[in-house]
Amino acid sequence: MSGDTVLSIFLGIGLAASVGFRVFLPLLALSLAAYNGLWELNDNWQWLGSLTAVITLGVAALVELFAYFIPWLDNLLDSLAIPLAGLAGTAVVVSTVAGLDPVVTWSLAIIAGGGTATAIKGAAAGGRMASTLSTGGIANPVIATVETGTAAVMSLASILAPVVAAVLVILVLALVYRVYRKLRPGR
Repeated sequence: MSGDTVLSIFLGIGLAASVGFRVFLPLLALSLAAYNGLWELNDNWQWLGSLTAVITLGVAALVELFAYFIPWLDNLLDSLAIPLAGLAGTAVVVSTVAGLDPVVTWSLAIIAGGGTATAIKGAAAGGRMASTLSTGGIANPVIATVETGTAAVMSLASILAPVVAAVLVILVLALVYRVYRKLRPGR
């Protein structure tokens, strides 16, 4: 496996983890990177680097960002975003991973990309629901700010320093696991 292939895997998984916090922001970051020639997408995903995709994802990211600052609407968004995060996590890995057999690429995308994004989005949704129930939604904008910041940092790290992003993904997944263990029923 070449160094470029490993970096492309780290980029995809880093962006997939970022999708777990915000669905459209990492897609926008990838689209901007491809549009500006910072990262080359797989042949079937070149459209993601088009001006049309940049504008569309930019609008979607802004709507998503602001909607998460509205208590109760944020919980509704989470119920829609969990399956979308799985799809988007899969898509970012498929669009970025280079140099692998398609079967391996899609398997990696579904398991590592979709699985990572869904796990993080599920944990984030659970945390937001707990915040809504315990504070009446008053603390939800703080959570939204932290999630958006994390998505932005992880997206930027994924594009500019994929190895750093891979380390961040491991740290985030460890944190998600710890939070899950504390919140799980029957404890």
